[in-house]
Amino acid sequence: MLNYIGRRFLQFLLIIFIANSLTFLLPRLTPGDPIQEALTAKAATAGRTNVDIQAWAATYNAKFGLDQPLWKQYLNYWYDMIHLDFGFSLNDYPATVMSKIRAAIPWTLGFMSVAIFLAFIVGSALGALLAWPNSPGWIQGMVPILMIISAIPFYLFGLALIWIFGVQLRWLPTGGAYDPILILRWDWKTTANILQHAILPATALVLFGVGSWALSMRATMISILGEDYITFAQSKGLPDRDIFLRYGIRNALLPQVTGLAISFGLILGSGVLIESIFTYPGIGSLIYGAINSKDYFVINGTVAIMVLCAASALLVVDILYPFIDPRIRYNK
Repeated sequence: MLNYIGRRFLQFLLIIFIANSLTFLLPRLTPGDPIQEALTAKAATAGRTNVDIQAWAATYNAKFGLDQPLWKQYLNYWYDMIHLDFGFSLNDYPATVMSKIRAAIPWTLGFMSVAIFLAFIVGSALGALLAWPNSPGWIQGMVPILMIISAIPFYLFGLALIWIFGVQLRWLPTGGAYDPILILRWDWKTTANILQHAILPATALVLFGVGSWALSMRATMISILGEDYITFAQSKGLPDRDIFLRYGIRNALLPQVTGLAISFGLILGSGVLIESIFTYPGIGSLIYGAINSKDYFVINGTVAIMVLCAASALLVVDILYPFIDPRIRYNK
């Protein structure tokens, strides 16, 4: 077991190293100077046309270390990342990258975690009932509906929900995380306002996720019900409920749990489109804006956090598998 955990931990470190190295290189390979472009935009906004932008940009490049050779920037990048210091935002100086990440993470974790968990529970339960031969007929008829739902991208669900409930009916806000005039406090008014703004993006993710979870659970459950131990349990005269819950669902949940862990591991980066559609101030909107403005340090910081979460989730699942299914062992 210790050898297996050691090998998986080395793979974990290798994934982090490769992913973050690519994250460091790719933004710097794109043409253009992000500092000069940001300063030009700020000067144009302020109406200042007699500013030496190039000299100003050279000063900031020296301040951020971007005038150094690429290899030295790479070493400094790893040194800073080990200390969880990603520097300052190039576009919103003097705001630090970690302050922007800390401000965005709660919004993403709030509605994304609830949406993923609800979609997993409802979809897995529905998929198991779809595969069970003794389930009601109306449940069996939901297969075509779920196939259609799972084939529609979630951002189309988001646009449809905005048009129906935000534009036509005007029941819910079309975007944002709270009203612009609201002063955030720890009270019921603030909580209700935040929940009201999170309903539409969370519903879009739940609608898409239920179809995918249900179809995958149904396929796994059908293969499980054909196993010999299911036939043996039926020949022993065990109640259908015990066969369904203890023999069927318990074994069919293994790939579902893996998918759930991956979903939670990718939770910080999987909401880029949905947050952009609803102008939700989460990690997805943060990295989308950083890519558009070529904010190297914000891109590096957000991607590093995303990679760390995804790799950690996969590592934890591999270690916990034997506790979920006693048939799995670490030895060869």
